[in-house]
Amino acid sequence: MNLDPKELEDAGRLTVKHYDDSAESFWEGTRDHDVRQNIAALLDHIAGEPPFTLLDFGCGPGRDLKTFSDLGHRAIGLDGSEKFAAMARAHSGCEVWKQDFLKLDLPIEHFDGIFANATLFHAPAQELPRVLGQLCACLKAGGVLFASNPRGGNEEGWSRGRYGAYHDLAAWRGFATLAGFVELAHYYRPEGLPREKQPWLATVWRKA
Repeated sequence: MNLDPKELEDAGRLTVKHYDDSAESFWEGTRDHDVRQNIAALLDHIAGEPPFTLLDFGCGPGRDLKTFSDLGHRAIGLDGSEKFAAMARAHSGCEVWKQDFLKLDLPIEHFDGIFANATLFHAPAQELPRVLGQLCACLKAGGVLFASNPRGGNEEGWSRGRYGAYHDLAAWRGFATLAGFVELAHYYRPEGLPREKQPWLATVWRKA
């Protein structure tokens, strides 16, 4: 599925608008989500001694950004929503960059780890190789990317005002490997449920 330039612009702009318009209700609905398994999956695979320099990619209102900071790491947030960025700064006290996922401006070889929790699925499939390549480039040698996304059958499109691309494990592996990553681990969430009731695919990657 190839989007033309206007469709690509709409995918980003309208998805961000959805989050801006629902920022407070999104925060109330997600602030107590338990993502300790995902946070541990990132931190446990980073080599070297903490504290680490981390990018919370799509940090939203700052729940996980604050967790990383409270653990003693130097955490920086990034989000396309102006409201989320402001909320994240206020909640976490961390630096937060307001950036469009499809127009990233990231420092080279700066981060030990990237936490992309429920965010990268908003990148249209045709743009995903470039986005993942930019994330790989901003990691230090041996740096780690954690990504969790709703899984699917490699379809994409609009759902409740947001654009999303829903990949299976094989397709996601193809994208990440092409971008320069080596797989470290994968699992499905929530824990302890039958696979058909685990809509989230979590993967951990090291920069090759």
